[in-house]
Amino acid sequence: MATALATLMSSPAILLATHPSPIEELTRLSAALGLTYAPRLFIKRDDLLSFACGGNKVRKMQAVAAEAVASGADTLITCGGVQSNHARVTAATGAVLGLKVVLVVNGTAQATATGNARLDTLFGADVRYVANRDERDATMQSVAADLRAAGRRPFIVPLGASTATGAIGFAKGVAEIAGGVKPTVILHSSSSGGTQAGLIAGCALLGVRSRVIGISADETSSSLTKTVGTLLDEMATRLGAKRQTIAGDDPIEVDDAQIGGGYGVPTAASTEALTLLARTEGILLDPVYTAKAMAGLIARLRAGAFASSDTILFWHTGGQPGYFA
Repeated sequence: MATALATLMSSPAILLATHPSPIEELTRLSAALGLTYAPRLFIKRDDLLSFACGGNKVRKMQAVAAEAVASGADTLITCGGVQSNHARVTAATGAVLGLKVVLVVNGTAQATATGNARLDTLFGADVRYVANRDERDATMQSVAADLRAAGRRPFIVPLGASTATGAIGFAKGVAEIAGGVKPTVILHSSSSGGTQAGLIAGCALLGVRSRVIGISADETSSSLTKTVGTLLDEMATRLGAKRQTIAGDDPIEVDDAQIGGGYGVPTAASTEALTLLARTEGILLDPVYTAKAMAGLIARLRAGAFASSDTILFWHTGGQPGYFA
């Protein structure tokens, strides 16, 4: 355990966000829900990370960028939707490190770019459009081949930076809650799996005894559970540890009850959650990921799924530029 923790905390990273994100108690939200029992509710404000509008992708990219630079890369290539938070953070990372960035996004170019798409351009990325998700990987490989032929050194960052490296980068963030608020439950938005794998490993290695519940924005529970498990296996290898050491004995928990119409499609519950948090706490969620995660938390609270003795930490993974798309 000690060796794996030391390896985790000493793993290479390029510091992009220079301050820990704050933790706040959601007292007004709790009161507005009118619960007959009262677990304490807190929020980890990764939306306030001090780089490129924040979000969970910043923690991942701090590690992935270090890997790219160590490889000698002069170009970052990644993919996502038109309003991808990960694409925005990758574009900003390239800007500050002096690296060219190519974004392969599925969708149609907007006549006037909004939200993350506008920021991608502001940060100087070269944006390439494809018709659908299935074309992204092949297009990234094609772009990389063209760049190599032109004498450049591209580095492909997979979707969401959800690699073992990215998950290790996120796991380090758990150090910001170790020794402070002691959550019995951490709940967050889960999609490409890296954040959830990072939270599970970070809690295990840093002694934070908490359930980690991922609320899926788009993937089925079975699919996302498999993805998170694969990442944990890869992380264990990288950290020189057994899977049990970095993941414990508890099953991976993914709740897919909030998916609704799929990726980027709001539900009545997610719209209620977004509105309720804004009007009670003045905190903005995004309609794609965190609003569905908060809807999942509210549904569980209303169903009495927690105990009054629980301390629940909602890990806000950012994404607010998507609200302005």
